[in-house]
Amino acid sequence: MQRAMRLLESVAGHECGAPAKQLARETGLALPTAYHLLRTLVHEGYLRRDKGLFFLGDAAERLASSGAPQKRRSTVVAALARWRDAIRAPVYYAVYREGEIDLVCVSDTPGNPAVQEWADFRATGHAHAIGQCLLSQLDEAARRDHLDRYPVQPVTPYTVRDGHSLLRRLERTRRMEPVFARQEYALGTVCAAVPITAGATAATIAVSLPVHQVHRLHPAAQQLQAEVGRLLGPLALSISI
Repeated sequence: MQRAMRLLESVAGHECGAPAKQLARETGLALPTAYHLLRTLVHEGYLRRDKGLFFLGDAAERLASSGAPQKRRSTVVAALARWRDAIRAPVYYAVYREGEIDLVCVSDTPGNPAVQEWADFRATGHAHAIGQCLLSQLDEAARRDHLDRYPVQPVTPYTVRDGHSLLRRLERTRRMEPVFARQEYALGTVCAAVPITAGATAATIAVSLPVHQVHRLHPAAQQLQAEVGRLLGPLALSISI
């Protein structure tokens, strides 16, 4: 059952379909085993095959629609855990929703713990990479509205000093490039956030590291950006969880 589910999840990540060999490689299954399971899933209606490529079938679509919120959340949770283990750092997923910064999911381990929310995360978006990344994706009016409600205030000695400085920084942020913050929210911590835009929704995936590992921050952000790019289709559909 677990192997079949892995195949279904792999197929779901390929909007244009995928061949058996690729699905076997992605799921770590032996090719004969993958072929057998794929044939069974096609027979049961969970997959369909067209010109050597496998797509989700009607049964899978019905199952997905009946449990869509849970499936979307599972997609994000599984992705964050995979990236956490690959990068060896806590990974965060946040969206900007109804005028607020919403930290949706965090994936960490005892060896690589997430940053503790010691100051209200929503009110201190100016002080962390997640907030700055989300704000950089908004238009000018939405940014100013946010800062009117949550004025820039020092959180650490490294926090941006005022709203004008923050706005200038956000304006210089290039579209779809990672945003970095060093000890601006929590002393001893550096972080990077990768923007994700799906329609009108601003979202981000981020990582944090202890300051003594600051040399890993840029490589970690680049790795995260590459990983997000591979899963952008399913992840974009999951932004509304």
